[in-house]
Amino acid sequence: MVRSLLIRGMLVGAAAGFLAFLFAHHFGEPQVAHAIAFEDHLAKLHHDPAEAEIVSRGTQRTWGLLTGTLAMGTALGGLFALAFAWAYGRIGSWGPRATAAILAAAAYLTIVLVPFTKYPANPPTVGNPDTIGRRTVLYFVMIVISLAAALAAGRIRRSLLPRLGAWNAATVAVAAFVVLVAVAQLLLPVVHETPAGFPADVLYRFRLASLGINATIWLAVGLGFGYAAERLLSPAARRAPAAPAAATQHP
Repeated sequence: MVRSLLIRGMLVGAAAGFLAFLFAHHFGEPQVAHAIAFEDHLAKLHHDPAEAEIVSRGTQRTWGLLTGTLAMGTALGGLFALAFAWAYGRIGSWGPRATAAILAAAAYLTIVLVPFTKYPANPPTVGNPDTIGRRTVLYFVMIVISLAAALAAGRIRRSLLPRLGAWNAATVAVAAFVVLVAVAQLLLPVVHETPAGFPADVLYRFRLASLGINATIWLAVGLGFGYAAERLLSPAARRAPAAPAAATQHP
């Protein structure tokens, strides 16, 4: 069963990656082009030598972008399927579609939105190349902290549920999640590397596009995988109650 879910997750993830490519090509790539034009303008002002283009911009914004989104979508779809296989029936009595939707929404919140509030996405030309390793590590640390805070909030909710009830237990869990994330964001260093004079509207639209690309992937994975998982699991669910009846009729 897990293998079947994994295959479906990867196929749905690939489809989600293609949708993300369409979104990125239409909304994200124009902002990248503006950022590159700004960098080229600064290079001309400082008389810096032009860097050799290893991969042409035409390839980057078409086949390169498509390859990246397909690979990312397929990998995320596979991981999502494994998470679904573990969570289904454990986090509540929801069906496959509801479980997939809840997992996708939680993934978008913890993996995308929360880290974004501390380290928002920047165009490729923004930032000091010498600090890219440090910035990448900080971003992934924020993702790990967000996931850990979500798991801790889930544990808190389960432990308080018998005493406080569903609503109050959920309220305390959400408050704990917010506090843990807020403390982590206060302790982690701030990164400000946007060059002076960089167009604020380009930066704003690029960040919106980044959120939109991720939203496209997780929405497609959540809805698509929920449909695929329901088609896989529902026949088994319909056969399960029939077995005892058959045994009763034919002892």
